[in-house]
Amino acid sequence: MLEDNEELFVDDLPESEVDNGENTGLFEHLGLKVDRGQEPLRIDKYLLNFHQNSSRNKISQTCRAGNVVVNGTVVKQNYKVRPGDEISVLLARPPRQNILTPQDIPLNIIYEDDDLVVIDKAPGMVVHPGHGNWDGTLINALAFHFEKNGIKSDLDRVGLVHRIDKDTSGLLVVAKNEYALSFLAKQFFDRKTKRLYWAFVWGNVEEDQGTITGHIGRHPKNRMQMTVYEDGSQGKHAVSHYKVLERFRYMTWIECKLETGRTHQIRAHFKHIGHTLFNDERYEGHIPLRGQNLPKYKQFINNMFEILPRHALHAHTLGFVHPVTQKEMYFESPMPADMDAAVKKWRNYLEK
Repeated sequence: MLEDNEELFVDDLPESEVDNGENTGLFEHLGLKVDRGQEPLRIDKYLLNFHQNSSRNKISQTCRAGNVVVNGTVVKQNYKVRPGDEISVLLARPPRQNILTPQDIPLNIIYEDDDLVVIDKAPGMVVHPGHGNWDGTLINALAFHFEKNGIKSDLDRVGLVHRIDKDTSGLLVVAKNEYALSFLAKQFFDRKTKRLYWAFVWGNVEEDQGTITGHIGRHPKNRMQMTVYEDGSQGKHAVSHYKVLERFRYMTWIECKLETGRTHQIRAHFKHIGHTLFNDERYEGHIPLRGQNLPKYKQFINNMFEILPRHALHAHTLGFVHPVTQKEMYFESPMPADMDAAVKKWRNYLEK
């Protein structure tokens, strides 16, 4: 149940700002199934029955923002519910009723002191509890680590400064007190941190280096996907700089530096220029770019998908100024095993 004072339906649905640009962003705040005997009724009127503290106007605004989903499809406020409909209300912030449960999950902690901890996150681990992933997350694991080691904190929750996607591997910094959280968050907001990402993208990126510029906002139909609005009519200003590290004819290994930090920035920008991340299913990167009719190549790609069963993105470096010592700190994460195996397999394929 929601807390009595919690606003489920809100006037403004902000996108994540304290983020590294690779955050999935939406959390389920209400999920329900329409009863068999329900007569057709506008969804804004129907939802009002489940949260009397909200007005119909706020519910309508939430619908117009594209955050009400019925049977997997975004609907507007005039949609009429039918028996058996499955309804979800998705918002950009986690629900307050979620209780953080410490869980004994292995973590690769590469640095820790009284103020912060730096983690090299494995692919497949969700960073923060949210829609469909209420436990088994990095935050659950950190809560256990802190509790087990008697680490005291003045934060009610683990101090998450930024996030990366479930399938993105690499470096994260987490604060252990309010001062460290504020200090580090400001560095991210002011774009003073030093971060580089490695990615494999489909196709041959012709330029050795370049810049992708284009406003990023939520896709008008697929609310779990971001898209680029070149004319700046929607979304937020976003800039990505890249350089090519190695070419594999049908795939390119790139290094990327973000000038801004928008949700799914790397994934959306590279899809926009025709070079979707390798095996990024959400952005159709799980479909071979070309050569699908060649049996040997098709088998090779299927083998690659087994070796690298996630989108190929890795947070390679992280640099920041320590909140207490004021010293610059810099960390590097080596190529994860699955991406490294993929590189070797591509090289062998091209040598044949």
